[in-house]
Amino acid sequence: MRNLTLLTDLYQLTMGYGFFRQKKHEEEVVFDLFFRKNSLITYSLAAGLEQAMDYLLNWRFDDEDIEYLRSLKLFDEDFLAYLKDMRFTGDVYAVREGEPVFPGEPILTVKAPLIQAQFAETALLNIINHQTLIATKSSKICRATAGRGVVMEFGLRRAQAPDAGIYGARAAIIGGCSSTSNVIAGQMFDVPVAGTMAHSWVMDYPTEYDAFKAYADAYPDNCLLLVDTYDTLRSGVPNAIKVFKQLREKGYTPKGIRLDSGDLAYLSKKARKMMDEAGFPEAKICVSGDLDERSINSLIQQGAKIDSWGVGTRLITSEDLPALGGVYKMSAVFDKDGNVTPKIKLSDNTAKITNPAFKKLYRLYDRENGMAIADLITLKDESVDDGKPLVLFDPVETWKEHEVQNFYAVELQHTIVKGGKLVYKFPKLTDIREFSKEQLSKFWEEYLRLDMPQVYKVDLSKKLHTLKIEMIDGIRKKAKRNEKI
Repeated sequence: MRNLTLLTDLYQLTMGYGFFRQKKHEEEVVFDLFFRKNSLITYSLAAGLEQAMDYLLNWRFDDEDIEYLRSLKLFDEDFLAYLKDMRFTGDVYAVREGEPVFPGEPILTVKAPLIQAQFAETALLNIINHQTLIATKSSKICRATAGRGVVMEFGLRRAQAPDAGIYGARAAIIGGCSSTSNVIAGQMFDVPVAGTMAHSWVMDYPTEYDAFKAYADAYPDNCLLLVDTYDTLRSGVPNAIKVFKQLREKGYTPKGIRLDSGDLAYLSKKARKMMDEAGFPEAKICVSGDLDERSINSLIQQGAKIDSWGVGTRLITSEDLPALGGVYKMSAVFDKDGNVTPKIKLSDNTAKITNPAFKKLYRLYDRENGMAIADLITLKDESVDDGKPLVLFDPVETWKEHEVQNFYAVELQHTIVKGGKLVYKFPKLTDIREFSKEQLSKFWEEYLRLDMPQVYKVDLSKKLHTLKIEMIDGIRKKAKRNEKI
């Protein structure tokens, strides 16, 4: 197993050394991991928590790591000795993998000694940003099929290196994919693998018919033939039908055909007609080739006769949005007596002003239909009284108010790690996928649609909003006083 402890930015270590020298390294702090608003994102699916916790709870500065850090000539021996023994001893609160989340919401919260919480930043962002991004892209692609066939993840060869392919496949399953072509991902995560043949199989034989017959001999129970190597309608489909008839005579049922190029809408409709007329209405049509949510939506609108979708490059790379942009910001500091001081980051860009304090995240549901109404971020010591009406307001355009009644509130963050010990049982990957599908079904289509989705409400409690405004005003007033000095 690789030791990824040094999967970090140098400044995490230089800051850690500074904290150590100033004897601030054991100060208890709170950090939140969240993503900001992005024009291409409506919802995201939280993913990567299991791998993030595996990193957090297993970091070990081994002798080779310490020797390398020593060679940088940036740290003294006392600090290197401290790192050698440093383990994560804090708490982690997080939403479950597969949970729909929205801009500004704490996906994950770390409460730990300062040096530990700070050192964790880079790896946590690396792991959660990537898997959340790919799970979200997968979800959009799978939803675009409108239930017309399963989506198979085919992206390994186009992924940015092995880890992106492996953990991208994992995230794609969370987002709704039924299987992956990635064999090691299938082994690691106990999910179905899928795949049959490439064009090279067909090209290696004297004729297309010979290639199909040889494949059918090898896999009579799972015969799905790639029919676009030479001429899909004049050669590929007719030869497939010929082999299918031979399989049927032997008592086998052919699986179908795959199209990988050309006008998929036209070819699928023609191929469907040809196979139906030949007596194979049960034979499926699988397609692949630079698909994404928009091309799938277009094919469905054109009446394409497609039963399953193999999606590769545009899924595994999230082509239209190659980075999630999640951030990890300090929100509170505790003194030795346990008293908390909220922290806030200001910016001229309103979206970059953080929410201060140790917080909780709630989702409000309509009691009558079970559909999500809004999310609410509160202070840690607050609770939501769902027995009386609640006034929600826009945190920026505060004059926009909406009173909700007859609702119930569910806290979304769960305790994952307590005192450096894992206290949460991670579900099977396929169970996460089903959980995610169930949670998405609780949102109206207006919030999830591809084009011009409605903005889902993420509000602050009155106490948190008041604290935030008071802190902003206080910092700005102090800055103005300093300008006069």
